[in-house]
Amino acid sequence: MKVEAHTRYKTKDGKPVPGVTTVLGILNKPALVAWANRLGLQGIDSNKYVDEKASIGTLAHYFIMCHFKGIKPDTSDYSAKQIDQAENCLLSFYEWEKLHKLTPILVERPLVSEQYGFGGTPDFYGEVDRILTLVDFKTSKAIWPEMYYQVVAYTQLVEEYGYHPSSVRILRIGRDDDEGFEEKQVNNLGKRWEIFEACLRIHKLQKELRV
Repeated sequence: MKVEAHTRYKTKDGKPVPGVTTVLGILNKPALVAWANRLGLQGIDSNKYVDEKASIGTLAHYFIMCHFKGIKPDTSDYSAKQIDQAENCLLSFYEWEKLHKLTPILVERPLVSEQYGFGGTPDFYGEVDRILTLVDFKTSKAIWPEMYYQVVAYTQLVEEYGYHPSSVRILRIGRDDDEGFEEKQVNNLGKRWEIFEACLRIHKLQKELRV
C-alpha cells in the first residue's frame, strides 16, 4: 500500500477546502530561501532534496500510525535509504513513548472544519500521562514558527469534533543523529490561531481573485 502524502479535504456538502499546510504556504520563509541557495551552491537540486525528505517524513508518520494500530507497514514503494531514515525517526519516537503512558483516541484522522473551511490531519490526540493532549510529529532539523500555527489549526479541528486537549505539543524526531530530538509545549494558542486565521482569509481571497 502506497502511503499518501496529501489528502484532499471536502466539507459535508462536497465543497473542496484547503489543507492546513496549503494555507500556511502563503507565509514568507526567508530561512528556506537561504537554505535552498546554499544547496544550489553545492550542486544539489533543492526540489529533489525536499521531495526526498518529504517522503522520509511521510513514511515515518506511517510507521507511527501502524505502531498505534498494530498493523505491519508496507514499505514496497520506498528505497532502503528512505526506510532506514524513517526507522531512525521511529526509534526516536519509541524512546519518547517509553517515558509516557499513551492512550490514543485519534491517530492520523483527516478532519474538516465546517465553520472555517479548511482541513487537516492531526497526528495524535489522546491521553499522555492521563492528560488529553494533541501531539504533532515533525521530522525536521528544527521547529519553525509555521509549525506552531499548524498544530494550533489542528487544535481547532479536534475541538470542532468535540475533543478538547489540555496540552498541545510538537515532538521533533530527527531523521538522523545530527537532526536530534526535541519536544515543545505550544503556548499562546489564541495569538497563533489569529495568525492562521489571517492566512486562511488571504488564501481564500487569492483564490477568489484567480476565479
